[in-house]
Amino acid sequence: MSGLFALLDDVAALVRLTTASLDDVAGAAGRAGAKAAGVVVDDAAVTPRYVQGLKPERELSIIWRIAKGSLRNKIVFILPVALILSQFAPWLLTPILMVGGCYLAYEGAEKLWEYFSGHSEHPEERDEKVAADPAENERRVVSGAVRTDFILSAEIMVIALNEVASEGIVARAVILAVVAVAITALVYGAVALIVKMDDAGLALAKRGSGPVASFGRGLVKAMPIVLTTLSVVGVAAMLWVGGHILLVGMDELGFSPIYDLVHHLEVAVADATGALGGFLGWLTNTVGSAILGVVVGAVIVAVAHLIPKRKKNDTDDTDDTDDTAETAGTAGA
Repeated sequence: MSGLFALLDDVAALVRLTTASLDDVAGAAGRAGAKAAGVVVDDAAVTPRYVQGLKPERELSIIWRIAKGSLRNKIVFILPVALILSQFAPWLLTPILMVGGCYLAYEGAEKLWEYFSGHSEHPEERDEKVAADPAENERRVVSGAVRTDFILSAEIMVIALNEVASEGIVARAVILAVVAVAITALVYGAVALIVKMDDAGLALAKRGSGPVASFGRGLVKAMPIVLTTLSVVGVAAMLWVGGHILLVGMDELGFSPIYDLVHHLEVAVADATGALGGFLGWLTNTVGSAILGVVVGAVIVAVAHLIPKRKKNDTDDTDDTDDTAETAGTAGA
């Protein structure tokens, strides 16, 4: 019997140890997720614009496909690469993040260029494409959303990784996996609620003429404004997050003038505004990051639009030369 009691004591001790470890993991995951809260909000703001204009019955399916792609990004690609780099080449994390920051800045600046230049796709043109091949349109929407999510997910995971850098590699892997699942569920659960609120409002509006029906009609009227606002916030978020990644990355790589300027402005505003100092200081840093994002994104957009135009001009020049030579040959004959 004594052997049995000893075994039970060992099992109880193992359970207590496991419970303590799970508590440690949960606590570390909570701290890591909180550090990445700003990017999580950006991710939730960016995603709804991808389902605007799609059929309501396809919205949840699209969000589910994007959510699966997001989780795959985090677990299959980002997590192992981040762990390996943090273990063997931590100096590479910052340059890789900066490449992602450039992509986000480009995406945001591209949207601004389309809006102000009038070159964005008109709704009727988009509807024609959707009608012509809805499956291809959905594939394109999901692909674009997952591609943008990859950058935001990488930022979330690296921020979380920095918070638990002192843990062992196994603990880091478990904590990052918990963060990946929890944040993906949080972001895309919130997105699903946002995009389906108009359907909920419509259902409530059909319940007669009482307060519930009035609330439902208010939801239906408000949702286009909410989605448009979120679309604008999503573009601003890409510029802000992309610019902030570049701002911090340049400082970590030894180029500090821009970071120092923004930081000094942030501190000066915070010191001069009393009780609102914390918020206004953060806002100053955010605006500075967004301006940097716009500048870098605009340069990339200019280059991206210049290269195809130059290739087209070169092709046209070649065609003109061939036509001239052919005409001269015909005349000579």
